[in-house]
This record gives sequence, structure tokens and C-alpha cells, in this order.
Amino acid sequence: MSGERTSVHRARLSWDDDRDDLRAHTVELAAQTLSASGAPQLGGDPDKADPEEMFVASLASCHMLWFLALARAEGVRVTSYEDSPEGTMDGARFTQVVLRPRVALDPEPDDERLDSLHHRAHQRCFIANSVSCLVEVELGR
Repeated sequence: MSGERTSVHRARLSWDDDRDDLRAHTVELAAQTLSASGAPQLGGDPDKADPEEMFVASLASCHMLWFLALARAEGVRVTSYEDSPEGTMDGARFTQVVLRPRVALDPEPDDERLDSLHHRAHQRCFIANSVSCLVEVELGR
């Protein structure tokens, strides 16, 4: 997809000055507001999103959106799509993110076609193409 025009993506963050959670902040994405904190292992509030979770979710979301677009282009109807991605850190950086998409399609494709859709979605995911850690797609049957 090189040669495409440049695009700019923005978010807004503000620190909440919460005496009970010194890491509390608000993340604004489009018209949505998300309460966030640090990871629980780093003293953050486990009931709020943390940057590490948002990173893992962004990889899964990007893969899913490409998968949906490719399936639609091939005339395959996606009837459900769920993922439970998991990222592993070594204490200083992410070393791996595993995506675990579970998809139902109509008509149900053969394994080769399903693998091809996921492979091409992974190749096109802007976020996966931008990170240094390993991003794997683990398919369940």
C-alpha cells in the first residue's frame, strides 16, 4: 500500500490529577472518552484501560477491519468475529502479540481460503507493519 497519500491520526490525553490514582488520565478518541491508568503491575487502576491493553487491542482491531474488508470484497459474509488477543512483554518492551480471531462466515470457506484471508489481512494491517515485536495470528478451527 505504499504510495498512498499521507494521513494524520490524533488523540487527546489529559492527566486527571487523581490523588487516589496518580496515573489516572483521560483519552479522547474521536467523540469517545476513555478513562485510563497505568498497568496494574505498575500501580495503575485495574478497572481502567492501560496503554499496553490499548496497544494489543489496536493490533487486533486493525487485523479485524482488514479481514472484514477482504472478505466483503470476495463476497463472503462475516456473521461473527471475536478476538482475544494477548501481548507479552519482557519488562521493557513487547516481544510478541498473539491474535486469536474466531470467525463465522457464510458461506463457510475451506481452511485454505480462511487462512488466505487472515494472511492478507495481517500483511495489510498498518499497525502490525509499524511495530518491532512479533505479531502472530493463531487460528482456531
